[in-house]
Amino acid sequence: MTDLDIKRVDGTAGDEELEAWRYVHNAIIPTHPLSLDDVRQRAARNELELAYADGVLVGNSTVRPPDGDPATATVIARVLAEHRGRGYGGRLYERAVRRARELDARVIETCVLASNEDGLRFALGRGFVETERYLLDGDTIPYIDLRLAEAPAS
Repeated sequence: MTDLDIKRVDGTAGDEELEAWRYVHNAIIPTHPLSLDDVRQRAARNELELAYADGVLVGNSTVRPPDGDPATATVIARVLAEHRGRGYGGRLYERAVRRARELDARVIETCVLASNEDGLRFALGRGFVETERYLLDGDTIPYIDLRLAEAPAS
């Protein structure tokens, strides 16, 4: 399995890193394209990463830090369509969940655009359950919010 080179994209990232993160986001979520300024704002409040395999951009991830009671974090792993099925999404997802747990998240959620059947299958296959479907103003394709089902305490 090819090693992933992970690069953090934070508030100090240059335009090249921000643009790469934006490219992946916009390719996977074409109904809600982000500007460079949008990504810059997200990088200041969330934990963003880029994933490269053999020098080629394959995906990105987002960890929205825990908020509320219970402390709920959102993790999103995105892999460009031409790079799916190689384990990259699983590795990005595992990193994101690990980071959310380090930030003391008690609940893990994710969000998938309904037209992204691969992403929805991925989330459901990892134990997420659908909690809500909704449309953003002007959109025609709903988003699906999902929550990681926790095993009951024994």
